[in-house]
Amino acid sequence: MRILVTGSSGLVGSHLIAALRAKGHDAIRLVRNAENVDPGEIYWDPEKGELDSAKLEGCNAVVHLAGENIAHKLWTTEQKRKIRNSRIESTKLFAKALSQLSSPPAVFVSASAIGYYGDRGAEEVREKSPIGIGFLASLCREWEEAARPAQQAGIRVVNLRFGIVLSPEGGVLKLMLVPFRLGLGGPLGSGQQYMSWISIFDAVEAIVFCITNDTIKGPVNIVSPSPVTNAEFTKVLATVLGKSASLAVPAGPLRMILKGLADELMLASTRVYPEKLLEADFKYQAPKLEPALRRLMAEFEKNKAGK
Repeated sequence: MRILVTGSSGLVGSHLIAALRAKGHDAIRLVRNAENVDPGEIYWDPEKGELDSAKLEGCNAVVHLAGENIAHKLWTTEQKRKIRNSRIESTKLFAKALSQLSSPPAVFVSASAIGYYGDRGAEEVREKSPIGIGFLASLCREWEEAARPAQQAGIRVVNLRFGIVLSPEGGVLKLMLVPFRLGLGGPLGSGQQYMSWISIFDAVEAIVFCITNDTIKGPVNIVSPSPVTNAEFTKVLATVLGKSASLAVPAGPLRMILKGLADELMLASTRVYPEKLLEADFKYQAPKLEPALRRLMAEFEKNKAGK
């Protein structure tokens, strides 16, 4: 298939491009550098609303992963605006362009996040669960609605509600490795908040599964079926690294320094069940946390040694 991918330089996008090409697909990257566009790339600039729709004609699928890093900076008013616009406006641009093609793709797979559910304590949430409250919940609702023009044009739309994607190469796990290797790791706040995670290799395979399985549409929880509390996650990661993890971080200082970002990303509890993937018989390679972390770390160290 000919598959277009935005956000292809990010953690998930770069792994997805490699996986698609390994499976024999023609994976086309959308890039923002107008001066150096390779033959296997298409230029676009979502901030300026620039997208050459003619180059989208005849593609089989579009995977839209682009967006400002949500935990890269403090959530000032300006940063929230950047986070919102980088997701919602770019999705609107793509959905509108796809809806007007004479030969549109069969599927538009667009990122979202489990932030849609908000802080839910120990409650198990599924794709049909109601929306939560907070900045992330509101953001995810608008993000998913922005893809509606594509759906109205008859294109199958999948909203990927990502949980915490684990990889030593980036994201949360990369940030945790340094303190944990120094024996300075520990639970955040009470440690009882649920973390809904998925390994990078299962996340990529889940995206491919959503592209190729034409029965899947709407929101899809991209998480493992085995969420754990923050305290459990801390304990397992420390065990895999052969370290102790007894240095707890109180909630107060986190809230004082990071404000809303701490409440919605670090201390919020979201226990998510991947109902649609399991009902469609998606096969996880590592549904449990410890085997997933051991494989991730082993492959990471092997790749480092091979360079």
